[in-house]
Amino acid sequence: MAEEVKLPQLGESVTEATITAWLVNEGEEVTEDQPLFEISTEKVDTEVPSPASGVLKEIRAQVDDTIEVGDVVAIIETDGEAEAGAPAAEEAGAEAEAPAEQEAAEEEAAEQEAAEQPAEETRRDKRPAAREEPAAEAQAEREAPAAEVAAPEREGEPSGDGQAREELLSPIVRQLVEQHDIDVSRVEGTGKGGRITRQDVERVIQEGAARRAEPEAPPEEERDKEPEREARRPAAAVDPRQPHEGVRGRTEKLSRVRASIARSMFRSIQTTAQLTAAREVDVSRIMQVRARAKDAFRQREGVPLSPLPFIARAVCMVLPRHESLNASIDVDGGVAKYYETINLGVAVDAPQGLIVPNIKDAQDLTVPALARAIADVADRVRNKKLNPDDVQGGTFTLTNTGSRGVLFDTPVLNPPESGILATPVIEKRPVVRSNELGDEIAIRSMTYLCLTYDHRMVDGADAARFLADLAEMIETHDWSAEVSAY
Repeated sequence: MAEEVKLPQLGESVTEATITAWLVNEGEEVTEDQPLFEISTEKVDTEVPSPASGVLKEIRAQVDDTIEVGDVVAIIETDGEAEAGAPAAEEAGAEAEAPAEQEAAEEEAAEQEAAEQPAEETRRDKRPAAREEPAAEAQAEREAPAAEVAAPEREGEPSGDGQAREELLSPIVRQLVEQHDIDVSRVEGTGKGGRITRQDVERVIQEGAARRAEPEAPPEEERDKEPEREARRPAAAVDPRQPHEGVRGRTEKLSRVRASIARSMFRSIQTTAQLTAAREVDVSRIMQVRARAKDAFRQREGVPLSPLPFIARAVCMVLPRHESLNASIDVDGGVAKYYETINLGVAVDAPQGLIVPNIKDAQDLTVPALARAIADVADRVRNKKLNPDDVQGGTFTLTNTGSRGVLFDTPVLNPPESGILATPVIEKRPVVRSNELGDEIAIRSMTYLCLTYDHRMVDGADAARFLADLAEMIETHDWSAEVSAY
């Protein structure tokens, strides 16, 4: 029987989505829960799985079509109906076998004939013998530059120009292709049906970088003149032979995610009174405990134990005592809403842009549980497995800019939240410490706590008290007990 594929409910506030890629072609088999197509909403990009196993009979919504929740986008023949058509498919395959053998023989003969041609001719055109083409395509091929040699076709790979292959690219792969100005017709796809994957594109990028790093040697007479040129060149001059790795100029359409980020950031700055306060904090105790437990933790849990879950745990323990930072304000309505639970947002750097999923009821989680939850949402962001509900309902956000070496930060609020905390890089610094014998200099692991808050809801003194309370929790809490099992 035929199974309708509909756009599922993606969240309370999401009513429509745009199809960005089909991961299965018409006529191909699919299994239940196999990723079927990719969509983009204003909240998140994600994959939609197949609701049943069978054969994709019909695609009703094409790439770039905007569809509403509940719309039918495809039809799947379930296994029973597909099996009924199997004899016919086998018969068709038998009929096609003879032409295929004949075609292979023709190709072999053409290759033998090409091998017997003069070497100069062979060098000019090393393309495999072409099958019959429409006149327009053949003419276009003849007019193409000789250097553009078509990539060999493989079984299941769509034939034709790069535009046809680009239609099968996922948003992440398309973004990489555009950023590095890659000709997709020259990329060998290793995915299903010859589909170009992210790994294929990254391999081409790496190969190109390796070739640029090995410039061709100049002719002998040019090498003889090099010392003279070097002597005339000013010492501060940049060697013109060095490859330029800058971004090439271009104009491109914004992705839905980037456009959504742009609108949200602008609205955040325009509609809130943002101010950033910072405090230095000693995280030596956390770093010592982490160093002892991280190897056993990774082995048992399968995820890394970074400093972030420790700081997240400290935030969740302190935040209930500073309720204005776990709240939102509606000035027009004249109300402030204080949240009973903490839905902790975690900013994730993804290829498609910054995404902030949140961990529901984070106040109930320990350091190990927070580490698992942070790794889970980050993995689902990067693999497009998020649901729109995952990015809604946040009450306070963490952003870990220290992972890229940032020393200080002024993060932008994620409305309607009233607070966001940035954790810059952790560095060992000489610090003055006082004891009963006087002052001494010690080497400690230090960082800054950078809190951006909505001054309409949070006073400066409230922000300062929160940072002082948080710093004390980080510096004095018994972190060993949190990870004693490791």
